[in-house]
Order: sequence, then C-alpha cells, then structure tokens
Amino acid sequence: MIDEEVPAALDGERLDRIVALIADISRSDATVLIAAGGASVDGAVAKSGKVRLVQGQQISVDPDALPTVPLPAADASVEFGIVHVDDSVIVVDKPAGLVVHPGAGNADGTLVNGLLAKFPEIQGDGEPIRPGIVHRLDAGSSGLLVVARTQDAADVLIEQFADHSATRRYEALVWGVPDAPHGIIDAPIGRDRGDPLKMAVVANGRYARTDYRVIGSYSAPAVVSRLECRLETGRTHQIRVHLASINHPLVGDPTYSQRRPMLGLTRPFLHAAELAFVHPATGERVTFHSPLAADLQAWLDAATP
Repeated sequence: MIDEEVPAALDGERLDRIVALIADISRSDATVLIAAGGASVDGAVAKSGKVRLVQGQQISVDPDALPTVPLPAADASVEFGIVHVDDSVIVVDKPAGLVVHPGAGNADGTLVNGLLAKFPEIQGDGEPIRPGIVHRLDAGSSGLLVVARTQDAADVLIEQFADHSATRRYEALVWGVPDAPHGIIDAPIGRDRGDPLKMAVVANGRYARTDYRVIGSYSAPAVVSRLECRLETGRTHQIRVHLASINHPLVGDPTYSQRRPMLGLTRPFLHAAELAFVHPATGERVTFHSPLAADLQAWLDAATP
C-alpha cells in the first residue's frame, strides 16, 4: 500500500492523474486500478477517477489491485554488453538509453527482454515483471549492473544492496568546480513537492548519502569538473539529485541541470564504472570495471583541460 498526501503542485488535479504519478503507472492503468477499488481518498474507497482533489487530502493506493500484467517476453534484438557470466550471476554493461525492465510506457524492448533471450532460466527469479533485477540504473545512464541468475543469488544480492555492502563507483561530469575537492552529500531524498515527476532533497525524504571526489576539470566548452562518485545508498536519481542540490548538476541532464545547455551531449554524463559485491556462490568479494562509454569519452577527448 502506498500512502501519500496531495501536494500543493497537484491541488485541483484529477484522482486518476494523481494515482498514475504515485504508483508510477499509466493513466489508463490508474483508471483500471481505481475501478477495481484500489484507491482510497481520506479513508473512503474512490468510485471515480474524475474527482478532483485538494492539497492535504490523504490518498492510499494498492498497486496489487491492478490486474496482472503479461510477463516480459524474450527479445533477441535487444543489445547490451556482458562483462561476466557464471552459474549465479550475469554482470551487464548497459548502454545508455536502454530501460532496465518493463514499466509504464516501456512494455518491451528493455534489458530484461534481452536477458530472457540469452538466459531464459532467470524467469521466475525475483519479481515477475523484472526477473533477475536486484538494483537500478537509470535509462540514461550507462555501465555496470549485476543480474541474478538464480533465486538464491537474487536473495543474497538484494540483501547486499540493502545493507550497502555491495558498492558502486560512478564517473560524472558536473557544471562548475566544487569548493571542496572531496565531500560527502548527506541529504534525504523524496518526491519533489513542486514537480511530482522529479525527486529532490526534502526534509522528510529517505536517508541518502553520496561520496564524491574531483578527478579532473575542463575550461572549454565550459567550466566543468569530472567526479568520481560512490553511493552509500541507492535512492532514485540519487547522484543527479545530490549534485544538483549543491549547485553542480550533471552536464547533459535534461531534468536536474537547471536549464543549462546540453553541451553536445544527448544524455546525462553518468557512467557506472565499478561494481563490487560478495559472490553469492563462492563467498569471495569480486570487482568488475567498465571503461567510460564511447560517447562520454569522445566528449572528454574534445574538451579543453
């Protein structure tokens, strides 16, 4: 069950739109969910999605009320890199632009569809709509992602990401030069009250912590800095939100760059370069690396230090 209070940004909006935003589903799915009795307003089951709500009203949404969606199908046309594979795990090098698993607006053509074509045995591991997936990587980001090949491996890996013993290092390019060459951003993240489609640093958000270190700087085509970021938590859009919160948003980020130009990039400059975890079968700590994606490396090669 998801419980939310109608924010000022959604005052006067229809219930079906608000439910779609809260549950991260399409507007049509929200209509079906409401019709199935899966949404309540101020404790009463909603009978129609057309009713308009006001700021402060309480909404409860039960995603399980939505009829079961079809399981993802195998699609051999989906392309992605494989860094490592064994009986327990698959370490993927995901290209930018590839959505990890089916969801609202992305019913197929995802990494999961491609994985099922190569490793059909993952069907049934973890959640049905995203078999084998144990952590996230934004569609616009490139780099490493570990996929569980068995349910036992999934259970072990999920626990490691929950207790932060699995670690990730990202390379990022941000606007400006941070005052401190090394810092820790410790700020809670939740849904942006001014724009429910975005995340933001908010007082009542979930605990989030990002460690960054400046590893390079450039003067042209703009003053920007190359950072190495390590996640101590894994919130939605964490690096993008945290860096924007200190006024050093990612170059190429259309959502959090505060209307700065893209500088020739077509996506946020963010690459998952290193991934480490304790192998579910052997108990040994393993580390994998991915070189900077070609489009990002080309941008650096053309920039002036």
